[in-house]
Amino acid sequence: MKTKVGVWIDHRKAVIVFSSDKGEEIKLVKSNIAEYVHPSHDSHSSNPFGKRAVSVDDVRERDLKGHLNLYYDEVISYIRNSESILIFGSGEAKGELKKRMERKKIAERIVGVETEDKMSDRQIASKVRKFFSK
Repeated sequence: MKTKVGVWIDHRKAVIVFSSDKGEEIKLVKSNIAEYVHPSHDSHSSNPFGKRAVSVDDVRERDLKGHLNLYYDEVISYIRNSESILIFGSGEAKGELKKRMERKKIAERIVGVETEDKMSDRQIASKVRKFFSK
């Protein structure tokens, strides 16, 4: 069975639309990133711990990147065996997912990367249908 997939993605969630001869299915993957986003302190203050604050921010950023990589890997686990993959979304996540797929040597199935604002699940499914009906 040949499956075509559209992925609308941002840093908070991915909506994956699977389209095949048997119909359509939608899968939601959440990143749970809110648990990892903490308010940053001003690292340029006159506080004697200013340098330490920068290293704490660096640690947070590394933790965030690691968390996002786990999130992208989960998305990839669902789309890995698809014949064609369309990636779209409003921010940087679409490009980050593409790079992650390139590192895992599965990017050759990507047929498009597009910028789209926030969309409902219905709008996402409609876009995927229209894209692959061309």
